[in-house]
Amino acid sequence: MPELPEVETTRRGLAPHLVGRRVTAVDVRQPRLRWPVAPELSAHLPGQRIDAIERRAKYLLVHVQSGSALLHLGMSGALRVLPADAPPGPHDHVDWRLDSGRVLRYTDPRRFGCQLWQPPGEIHPLLAGLGPEPLSDEFDGDVLWRRSRGRSAAVKLLLMDAAVVVGVGNIYANEALFAAGIHPKRAAGTVSRARFARLADEVKRILAHAIARGGTTLRDFISPDGAPGYFEQELAVYGRGGEPCRACGTPIRVGTIGQRSTFHCPRCQR
Repeated sequence: MPELPEVETTRRGLAPHLVGRRVTAVDVRQPRLRWPVAPELSAHLPGQRIDAIERRAKYLLVHVQSGSALLHLGMSGALRVLPADAPPGPHDHVDWRLDSGRVLRYTDPRRFGCQLWQPPGEIHPLLAGLGPEPLSDEFDGDVLWRRSRGRSAAVKLLLMDAAVVVGVGNIYANEALFAAGIHPKRAAGTVSRARFARLADEVKRILAHAIARGGTTLRDFISPDGAPGYFEQELAVYGRGGEPCRACGTPIRVGTIGQRSTFHCPRCQR
């Protein structure tokens, strides 16, 4: 599933092609995604100028005067800006036609993504109750320390809880915990304030670096211009089960926490 850096890479790639353009039509070829494509898109978007494209957690919000389209890439979704006459493929489900003569095309083989609608002045239920953005000033080690008190669940689960901090998905949780030297199964309530401060710093550093590198190409993700992300080449532990730790040479161990694959170095992480 595309994680925060991949979604942010998509946002940055789309913005120059979308902001300031008008939507002339919306063509829905397959309305059955994770949730049905919101009929408000076809009703409200045509004729509207796109004012901004924003990311919240792993969602994209495309703002127009009449409201905001709420987009999610799901497991295998992609958004591309293409010539208007580009023939659609079997998994090309939604086109937004633009006054530039191009189309914003949503492709999703597994159909786990969504295209929903948020009326002006409202917060969509999917966005309600989310924690702070990990790259914002509102997120730091104190946030993690306060939310961890009395919790016996694994610290990795805390880091991936969207009510605590948004967008730190499985790949980057593994990487940040390794960089901070914290064992992913350690009870969250036993991690010190100082170690949480380092963990928050590593989350920020790793996410920012992954964005700069265009995200991580795992299975389906490529950016809107068709280029792959390159952070996969720099992963320290994720996907490297049995391979030597880049720091100490100890074989990386792989297990499961919360039904998600978890990778750690038994020597470097405590």
